Amino acid sequence: MTKDSREIIIKSLISDVDLRSRENNSAHRTREIDQKRLIVRRGQPFSITALFVSPGKRDEVEIKVQKVHGAGDKWWFNQQGAQDEMLLTLHSPADAIIGQYSLAVLLMSPDGRVLEKKDKMSFHLLYNPWCKDDVVYLPDETQLQEYIMNEEGIIYMGTWEYIKSIHWNYGQFEDYVMDICFEVLNNSNDALRDSQMDIEQRFDPVYVSRIITAMVNSNDDRGVLTGRWTEPYSDGVAPYRWTGSAPILRQWSKAGVRAVKYGQCWVFAAVACTVLRCLGIPTRLITNFSSAHDVDGNLSIDFLLDENLQPLESRGGRDSSWNFHCWVESWMRRDDLPKGNDGWQVLDPTPQELSDGVFCCGPCPVTAVREGNLGVKYDAPFVFAEVNADIIHWIVQRNGQRRKVLDQTTVGRNISTKSVYGDFRDDVTVQYKYPEGSKKEREVYEKAGRRVTDVLSDSSEPGRLQLSIKHAKPVFGTDFDVIIEVKNEGDQDAHVQLTMLATAVTYSSLYRGNCQKQTTTVMVPAHKAQQEVLRLRYDDYAQCVSDDHLIRVKAFVEAPGENEPLLTVTDIPLSRPDAFVREQVKASISFTNPLPVPLKGGVFTVEGAGLLSSTKIHVSGDISPGQTVSIVVSFSPMRTGVRKLLVDFDSDRLKDVKGVTTVVVRKKYRNIFAEITEFY
Repeated sequence: MTKDSREIIIKSLISDVDLRSRENNSAHRTREIDQKRLIVRRGQPFSITALFVSPGKRDEVEIKVQKVHGAGDKWWFNQQGAQDEMLLTLHSPADAIIGQYSLAVLLMSPDGRVLEKKDKMSFHLLYNPWCKDDVVYLPDETQLQEYIMNEEGIIYMGTWEYIKSIHWNYGQFEDYVMDICFEVLNNSNDALRDSQMDIEQRFDPVYVSRIITAMVNSNDDRGVLTGRWTEPYSDGVAPYRWTGSAPILRQWSKAGVRAVKYGQCWVFAAVACTVLRCLGIPTRLITNFSSAHDVDGNLSIDFLLDENLQPLESRGGRDSSWNFHCWVESWMRRDDLPKGNDGWQVLDPTPQELSDGVFCCGPCPVTAVREGNLGVKYDAPFVFAEVNADIIHWIVQRNGQRRKVLDQTTVGRNISTKSVYGDFRDDVTVQYKYPEGSKKEREVYEKAGRRVTDVLSDSSEPGRLQLSIKHAKPVFGTDFDVIIEVKNEGDQDAHVQLTMLATAVTYSSLYRGNCQKQTTTVMVPAHKAQQEVLRLRYDDYAQCVSDDHLIRVKAFVEAPGENEPLLTVTDIPLSRPDAFVREQVKASISFTNPLPVPLKGGVFTVEGAGLLSSTKIHVSGDISPGQTVSIVVSFSPMRTGVRKLLVDFDSDRLKDVKGVTTVVVRKKYRNIFAEITEFY
């Protein structure tokens, strides 16, 4: 009998007990997990059937609960007899402990002796977001279908300007995933230190979710994943190779709870999302673009640079700013906090900083972050800094003195999650912060103690010079230009020194090497703008670019009359529609009829030097107004290099519609799916 077991004692002759798993699991929305084992949700009744050998008189049947520990006295039963069987309905409290329960039926003599014992029965109890009395109750059925029942998701990545996405299989209902989720709980430091205390706390989703954020990473426990942010990954699986949570959880369990190699933020968050959804806590994955990592808790991210704009890692702290960072939000009522902190809670399983001595983060109310209530449990200052911290650059001169550089880079942009209505992005930034520059935003900053007043006190008036970086969306393997624009809003011409530096970085801002540097003197007429071009060649960045394929461009301006130099930074993702020689590629091509009349005789012509010879594909039938037709073309590239795939569409009323995409062909073996987006 397990430590959290309850016993049903029935004073009668009972030959069998039917747990009615199929019916109960369907009613409790757990049949996707298992239809043979009984899996139910707390706060919602479920029924079992007891079969009699000899039913006897009705008043000979007595049902009672023997309490072992905890909240057992809140469980209750009612009965309904019918000839040789009795239907027993079990009612669990909405705050019952989650986990595996044993179910024992005892055949007893009139004097209380145990004649027979049936105790090889058990069931699992989960949180119940459909139950109004459960603290994880979520009243929106559409959200429940997404945040509990949906096993597939989308994770947003890239940069705030160029957001891309990957599909992820959460797989919370796959075979034995639920068992592994409880195995994760059972191997936490709390459980290993005091299993009785740990089990008694599992009624509380705040406690359980905090355990999960600690256990998904393996920094200080028997956690699921080991993090690694740079190559090599040869002794494990590179983080970007994973496409689902279930293989990770199964590998961890099968290996004897040894950490799986390797994960990064989106993998940690996705595994946590799987476990929390499986246990019955509504959860969604969040991506924060331009995400800050504030180590010292001063609500600012300080970067030290030498006079060549190179980072001085050894002389500064460990503050950093990531292109994107992923965490999860879980829905729950916070009875441990003052009113107003219910709802979505931030949980971050990526190992960054210690929280009460453990590598975990949260749960932290999203409303507390938005309102600047940093005294709220758990880790509110850290989460607030992730979306609100100041970015400050300091140039360390040869004599050791530091010069502060103005950097208007905004932290916490385009905070994103998958929509409950389909496979597209919802922007939830307004749930974390008030609009940039608004009065309410300033009030929140002052309340939170953010150093914004100190940082900008000597530059409260905007300078006469403005600095910006513009670029197209380059393809890895090609040369491309970056445009730096200096705008003079003053009444006098400005003579400035402009330094442009391109470096290779990872998505977590780890420096990988220089690509190009250029310094020039520029005269900017009053009330006009001057542009300079930084040319980046493939040979410049090919040797140092990381697997994330990111180029960071810094533009630095010094001018007489300006209190402080200006710096602006942007990260440029290099798209990778790669293909490989003699390996099949599939190109998806679509066309939408923009005319108010049908098109007849539609035909696509596809060709590309080194890719495939001219190929015609006819569209069957007419194309109605507004209708989209799609084709898939398979081909095997014949030569390496940067290639162009050209598409032409013709019909009776519309001709010479063109589309093109760049394909970088390599020798290395790898499957890829290149896609041409819609063209008109």
